[in-house]
Amino acid sequence: MGGSRVLLIEDDISIAELQKDYLEINQIDAEIARDGLEGVSRALNESFDLIVIDIMLPSLDGFEVCRRIREKKNIPLMIVSAKKEDIDKIRGLGLGADDYMTKPFSPSELVARVQAHIKRYYMLTGMGQIKDILEAKDILVDKGARKVFVLGNELFFPTKELDLLIFFMEHPNRVWTKEQLFRQVWDMDDLDGDVFTVVVHVGRIREKLKKGRLSELPIETIWGSGYRFNM
Repeated sequence: MGGSRVLLIEDDISIAELQKDYLEINQIDAEIARDGLEGVSRALNESFDLIVIDIMLPSLDGFEVCRRIREKKNIPLMIVSAKKEDIDKIRGLGLGADDYMTKPFSPSELVARVQAHIKRYYMLTGMGQIKDILEAKDILVDKGARKVFVLGNELFFPTKELDLLIFFMEHPNRVWTKEQLFRQVWDMDDLDGDVFTVVVHVGRIREKLKKGRLSELPIETIWGSGYRFNM
């Protein structure tokens, strides 16, 4: 993980410095942006492996920061916020964030999640070695190019939505609980007991497949159990 570079978009300098210290203790370089506009500018014009975004920011809030970055880049985005309501999580994840952490949280939890996201990002895109093609239900995924085609038309999927779709397509006809999907796709333990992230990402995948005019959605909810991708 050495050599990784993270941008912390956080206006509370004491929190930002604490996060920076813990990341750098774990050999992850960290830079700090104090407001939304600065964060967007640095994110789009510099090279980072992951960006951590607070919601309450001067000049631009974290939701708008997330939206602007996701329009241009596909690197992992993590939202951190004191906002605990489900609607805020839905909004953040819907704008393309890969993870949503609710304050307060321990610095060690932040480090664990950052490491997991960067590790998977490197594995899937950093080395450029994955070139498999997956096909099912008129869906084609080029894993090497990180592209999704539905009925021949390309649809954009942010990092974690694509990771989850790939996992489903590689493990069809089996019921997976939300906890299992969180561990497998996010590559970490369920650190805070919150698997709502999985629910939102499944919903976003379904929306995009529906917009792609797929006649039959392959991800089925198995009530009381989890989800199944039907081949």
